[in-house]
Amino acid sequence: MHKKTFAPAAMATAGSIGRRGFLGLATAGIALAATGAAAPAFAQAEASSAQRIADHFASVKTMMGEFVQFGPRGEQTAGKFYIERPGKLRFNYEQPSPMRVISDGRNVAIGNLKMKTWDVYPLSKTPLSLLLSDRIDLGHQMVRQVKEEQDLTTIVLGDKSIFGDQTITLMFDPKTFELRQWTVTDAQGKDTSVMIFNVQQGVNFDDKVFEVPYDDIRNRG
Repeated sequence: MHKKTFAPAAMATAGSIGRRGFLGLATAGIALAATGAAAPAFAQAEASSAQRIADHFASVKTMMGEFVQFGPRGEQTAGKFYIERPGKLRFNYEQPSPMRVISDGRNVAIGNLKMKTWDVYPLSKTPLSLLLSDRIDLGHQMVRQVKEEQDLTTIVLGDKSIFGDQTITLMFDPKTFELRQWTVTDAQGKDTSVMIFNVQQGVNFDDKVFEVPYDDIRNRG
């Protein structure tokens, strides 16, 4: 089993450029000893608006759907995703991508089925811990920007104690508060974006959907 730290961009790019890079939702070397400027303070109204959206998003306990992921070099991959709060997620990438991303609530495992290799990271050290929690707290100056438009509400999050020099941009439907897309921007300013669609909520999943194959990982480690 390989264990190492990684930054939000790594997970963001897992499906398109391999394990080194998340899925901006699945997860790059989160280096907690990060540098960077402190987040600016925002008006109470903006913070309240962002928190309302986050509360609505967190209230959705299960969902599944399809996604398209765009990497920083223009690479594009697609697949299906499954989410169950708290902490569980699975990304199945379509062929020819050999990647899988699974979170069982404790760890995030990024696997290359072709190479038969897996890397495992503590969920608490990835941005997924924020997105998959039962309560998404946007306090502590995490909100960098809130932009409300007629057809889109955009929230930019950045907390150097969690994301390092990286930011996560979440895009929501302003009427339904449903998540449409997220983008992880790494320390070099490179973006990895994930768009989701055909989303179903209130789905019942078998426990096996979110099983991390620890036995296989140990045997191959």
